[in-house]
Amino acid sequence: QVQLVESGGGLVQAGGSLRLSCAASGRAFSSYIMGWFRQAPGKDREFVATISRRAFDIYYADSVKGRFTISRDNAKNTVYLQMNSLKPEDTAVYYCAARLAIGIATTQGEYAYWGQGTQVTVSS
Repeated sequence: QVQLVESGGGLVQAGGSLRLSCAASGRAFSSYIMGWFRQAPGKDREFVATISRRAFDIYYADSVKGRFTISRDNAKNTVYLQMNSLKPEDTAVYYCAARLAIGIATTQGEYAYWGQGTQVTVSS
């Protein structure tokens, strides 16, 4: 089992940047496929990005492609989400998730482990 703790959220103006971190503890971090999801008020949780165990496979939602970058440091048991050119519609609680299986995944049901989330607010 793995425990996930997100950090790095906050308030930023449109066009600004934030870097989210997700620190993992428990079983070997490098065994997990990692993902980022987000949930805006009144909306369903949606996929943002995912990264395979050794970062060979990365996939983004169309809404963030070209602006967000997912990365991981297996030595530090941490996955990151660099968010640039932020827009007000990026405002949401961002969740880190882990999957102990083969292959990246884009649906929340495929991830067994979740952090508590970190709030990102982008002002216009």
